[in-house]
Amino acid sequence: MIDIFDKCKTDGGYFGYYRKAGDRDLTRPTMDPLPGKTMQYKGNEVVMWSVNNYIGLAENEEVKQVAAQAVQDFGTSSPMGSRMMSGNTQHHQDLEKRLAEFAQKEAAYLFNYGYMGVLGIVSSLCGSKDTVIVDRLAHACILDAASMAKSAGATIRYFKHNNMKDLESVLQQVNKNREGGVMILIEGVYGMTGDLADLPGICELKEKYNARLFIDDAHGVGVMGEKGRGIGDHFGVQDRVDLYFGTFAKAFAAIGGYVAADQDVIDWIAFNARTQVFAKSLPMVYVKALDKTLDFVIAGDDRRKIMWDNSSKLKKGLKDLGYYIGPGESPICSVFTPTGSDDVNGVGVRMVKYLRENLIFVTAVVYPVVPPGLCMFRMIPTTSHTDVEIQRTVEVFARMKKDMNLMDSVNEEDIKKIRKVYRNVKD
Repeated sequence: MIDIFDKCKTDGGYFGYYRKAGDRDLTRPTMDPLPGKTMQYKGNEVVMWSVNNYIGLAENEEVKQVAAQAVQDFGTSSPMGSRMMSGNTQHHQDLEKRLAEFAQKEAAYLFNYGYMGVLGIVSSLCGSKDTVIVDRLAHACILDAASMAKSAGATIRYFKHNNMKDLESVLQQVNKNREGGVMILIEGVYGMTGDLADLPGICELKEKYNARLFIDDAHGVGVMGEKGRGIGDHFGVQDRVDLYFGTFAKAFAAIGGYVAADQDVIDWIAFNARTQVFAKSLPMVYVKALDKTLDFVIAGDDRRKIMWDNSSKLKKGLKDLGYYIGPGESPICSVFTPTGSDDVNGVGVRMVKYLRENLIFVTAVVYPVVPPGLCMFRMIPTTSHTDVEIQRTVEVFARMKKDMNLMDSVNEEDIKKIRKVYRNVKD
């Protein structure tokens, strides 16, 4: 007789090989909890390129003081209960009002976690006879939200990443026998690859085919657009975005998220998003800290300029060494390295170990996320990094290339693979 726990003894599931091997290094490494440009890892100070602290607010002393005062005033339990019952406060409502103004929408609503926010929003709006159309490169929270909508009777369709021709083809097919509503689900800045959604093109198509658009702009809010308003503002189409979702776990250096939209839509979500209706309210320590953080985000043009400068320096330094830098238009630096066809992930693992042993902390992305024969390092330049950390990193990457006898550069076949990761284009 099969035991439901039998699978736990195998190497199946996510990262099963590493779990079965007892790995606690490449997966779930133990880190110093204080985020920054450098962090403690295995007793050493390493240059950190895996923390989404885009504009350096994780180290901000004024935000820390506000948070400390909030703990002094309210403790860690306040408020008690869900927003629907006893956990709704004027502080929450005031922050939502500010976030709505920031997003240039009528209203906004807070969530405790970004992941749970996406699940709650999509599942509350999409159900029987509706269709959700998802970019194939979208984050796991969007894919899971679509699955939840499917369980309520919605249909899921996918389109090739950022491919407007394919998106239009899907919309045409959906509209042939359409019975319900249609929602397009995308990221604003794709967090793994660093490229931007073709937002002007998507807006044109969603209006042409009478669909709605949801954007998860976790890596765009605080980073892109005037005053850090995000990807919609960056492209000048924020008024055409139906549901704008931003999280606090990246540039805001906190936790939680918010959705901004028309008032009636926000009211519907507030009463129907089960991931928040049946959850405890966002704690006051975060509400008060985020209110202060929002000030720094809005006034953060100088911080963003430093971030962009650091991103350019890192990308140029690695590109000059012969590494292939992905065509992302955001600060995210995606570094592609060929690993050879006979060793899918082994070379990538060895490169990660080499870099970390040389006090450069990176995270590698390997097959099946990227095509076999390639390894991608997703690196996050921030305002906090300096020329010292950038130069150290470039020097270690140079030594790694020599010591590991890495290929001089990607070949034409590799470039085709990389381009398909970003655009699904054909040569």
